[in-house]
Amino acid sequence: MLPDPQAQIEVSPADVASWIQLPPQERPRLIDCREREELEICQIAGNEWFPLSTLAETLDGLTSDTERGIVVYCHHGMRSQRAAMFLRSRGVENSFSMAGGIEAWTDQIDPSLARY
Repeated sequence: MLPDPQAQIEVSPADVASWIQLPPQERPRLIDCREREELEICQIAGNEWFPLSTLAETLDGLTSDTERGIVVYCHHGMRSQRAAMFLRSRGVENSFSMAGGIEAWTDQIDPSLARY
């Protein structure tokens, strides 16, 4: 389901939209790495919240269940790329960033979400 991590670090919002339709135990974990005030504006259903600013301290929670893979998202995709690279550097090789972040998700998948 997830692409080859050696070939790419980003996945598309369309890919994520198809994966979140799967039962939770079969889909990649969806991690929102934005800060609390951003999370309160809008979020993708089914996400887990691990702010980028606390990633090093919360690493155990992210590395406990990695077999399904991890897709991280933020506002525009920059922080989530850093998060995915950080996770990969800690042994979670099947970590990816959602290209364009929740902004792209709102444009391409769910225009009903609030924008900021």
